[in-house]
Amino acid sequence: MTQRAIIGKPEGKETHSPGFGRDVCVIGGAGHVGLPLALTFADAGLRTVIYDIDIKTLDVIRKGTMPFLEKNGNEVLKRVLATDKLEMNHTPALLDDCKFIVLIVGTPVDEHLNPTFTAMHKAIDSCLDQLRDGQILILRSTVFPGISRHIQDYLQGKGLDIKVAFCPERVAQGFSIEEFRTLPQIVSAFDPQTLGEGKKLFGRFASEFVEMAPMEAELCKLMTNSWRYIQFAAVNQFYMIATEHGLDFNRILHGCRYKYPRMAGMPGPGFAAGPCLVKDTMQLAAFSHNHFVLGHSAMLINEGLPAHILDIATREIDLRKSTAAILGMAFKAESDDHRDSLSYKLKKLLALQAKRVLCTDPYVRDPNLTPLEQVLAEADVLFVGTPHKVYATLQPRPGQVVIDVWNCIKSAGDASPGKSGGKSS
Repeated sequence: MTQRAIIGKPEGKETHSPGFGRDVCVIGGAGHVGLPLALTFADAGLRTVIYDIDIKTLDVIRKGTMPFLEKNGNEVLKRVLATDKLEMNHTPALLDDCKFIVLIVGTPVDEHLNPTFTAMHKAIDSCLDQLRDGQILILRSTVFPGISRHIQDYLQGKGLDIKVAFCPERVAQGFSIEEFRTLPQIVSAFDPQTLGEGKKLFGRFASEFVEMAPMEAELCKLMTNSWRYIQFAAVNQFYMIATEHGLDFNRILHGCRYKYPRMAGMPGPGFAAGPCLVKDTMQLAAFSHNHFVLGHSAMLINEGLPAHILDIATREIDLRKSTAAILGMAFKAESDDHRDSLSYKLKKLLALQAKRVLCTDPYVRDPNLTPLEQVLAEADVLFVGTPHKVYATLQPRPGQVVIDVWNCIKSAGDASPGKSGGKSS
């Protein structure tokens, strides 16, 4: 197939093939990536199976409740549960009856910041007895470049005539169901027939397609997330430079952006974290044989931001005698997902310096969190870890130091960075 990306419209609507009683199985279908996709498949009329070993989460889903925040998720879940289009199983028993297998397993990085393929091999090996010739395996999560080809060869080595496609998700977490229908879907495969089958599957709801060769698509996903990570690192570096000199970065940022179109896309500072950005940047670095200097620099800047705002606090208050509190433990605003959140890195740093550390979040499910009212009453210094909307109108009490890299708490006034009643930006 051509190596040049092709933009196209959805093709036919039929996905059913003789010999298969169900259309698609989503492996890892109870998680943040898999469940919205499975619900979208079922809502589009496809006979869909969720396979996930998390029995407790499957029970929650069966009762009609989303296990995490997802816009319109509960409505779609209840709608598809009222039909015969969605089935759930904690074993792979139904895989052999599904034409398409969508694998929600990516390639994480290990302690050496190198990609590891153990989880993907383990997931495939656990299903080998249920896989059969004629199926199409779609890799959905971010993978190291070349993994699609590796998995294709791996299956052939097991004697299976199963075609592999890579069709990455690239939606904003919490808005997956909405964006599946509005964003172009990247599709890639090693032969035109498999590519066409993938387009038929996603064509049940996708508005447009971008066709690529598999390694092009793999790099496209990594480069997209790395670009965002580098953008955040650039503005975080600017923030560090300004605040090291005691300046109000909000005023500088306003001057950069105000009625100046060439800076309209400049993001604000804040924690750049979560389960994707740093991982994907480090995968791209590994693929470049560690020549991706921008990626490594971005990682050092973004991962160093918690320590920097801690330094700001020490200029204003003696942490050894103070109760410190972190507002927000999720990795991004209005989310309940705390995976790889830098708020937890900040918590570890504070534990070494502060007399006491409290943490709160309106969405994250963590038994160690403290109610917001108690945090506001007892903390000497507040660190905004996640800019949840609920924090925007907080009223810090007189003398309470606020360190707000996000410029989230609007009521804190225009005091200098880190000052009592002010914000660090």
